[in-house]
Amino acid sequence: MSPGSPRPESSPPQRCVINSAAYHNGVRVADVPIPDLGDAWTHSNRFIWVGLYEPNEQVLSHIQKAFGLHDLAIEDAHAAHQRPKLEVYDDSLFVVMRTARLCERGDHRIEFGETHVFLGPRYIITVRHGSLTSHVGLRARCESTPNLLAKGEGFVLHALMDFIVDQYFPVVDALEAELEELEDHIFSGQFVRSVTSRIYHLRRDLLALKQAVTPLSDVSAHLTRMDSDLIPADTRPYFQDVHDHVSRIAELIDNLQQLSHTALESNLALISVAQNDDMKRLAGWAAILAVPTMIAGLYGMNFKHMPETEWTWGYPFILSLMIVSCVLLYRWFRRLGWF
Repeated sequence: MSPGSPRPESSPPQRCVINSAAYHNGVRVADVPIPDLGDAWTHSNRFIWVGLYEPNEQVLSHIQKAFGLHDLAIEDAHAAHQRPKLEVYDDSLFVVMRTARLCERGDHRIEFGETHVFLGPRYIITVRHGSLTSHVGLRARCESTPNLLAKGEGFVLHALMDFIVDQYFPVVDALEAELEELEDHIFSGQFVRSVTSRIYHLRRDLLALKQAVTPLSDVSAHLTRMDSDLIPADTRPYFQDVHDHVSRIAELIDNLQQLSHTALESNLALISVAQNDDMKRLAGWAAILAVPTMIAGLYGMNFKHMPETEWTWGYPFILSLMIVSCVLLYRWFRRLGWF
């Protein structure tokens, strides 16, 4: 290159580009580099599917220029931390979903991520934030059904939503199993302080999962009824299936929230009952010990004129009185259920 010649525009870094490919009739026909997306999209009848992972501003700028995306959607995709939603722009859709998966530590804690989707005529762009494994296998599964992938970018959006929603079921099953384990602990009669803490964390996880799932019900319902070429008529019934799954998961979460609330109240009530039993038991023993203490204290006052102190059988009688009184009190408290 001569010193006076213009320098070419720098290419965006590729480490955030998971995949970028063109499809025709449901078959992958070419890989498309990010700098060539604009030409590939404008001058062909293929649809393009781009997958990004936490892209920087430079990559998003290339994407925006190539497809004419809205500034607000690009800003949301870069910043992340968005609520699940569907936004309709002039000739494109912007969808935000939250992924959920169990952490590998095995303690049933949930790792959340975000997926942002740009959908327009002959293109779909997915932007992931959080776990990189949340979409593993999705593209391969779509490419294995070319007859469905031939429906275009609308089917890819359905496949992505269905894939994300299906990942909620193992999370709900794990939380349900944890709740059953906690219920066994609660009604076992062995009250452990950590059970209350575990119920609190379970309820917090359920609330976080509900915040990720509930808005998807409105999103999927809107896509089912949408009258737009972006979602062809033969693709809309697939979103109804997603909507049914989301509704089912939302119901399961609501049921678990109610059961966890009941479990928490039962745990606190049983702890209170156990504490009352302990207090009764302590009070009973205190009453039993109070009788010999009173008798011994009475004859320990050392008054000069105490008739019983001159009695030959006084000492055995007092000991017998103490023992009999303690035995009678013990039997009475036992009959009351204090022991």
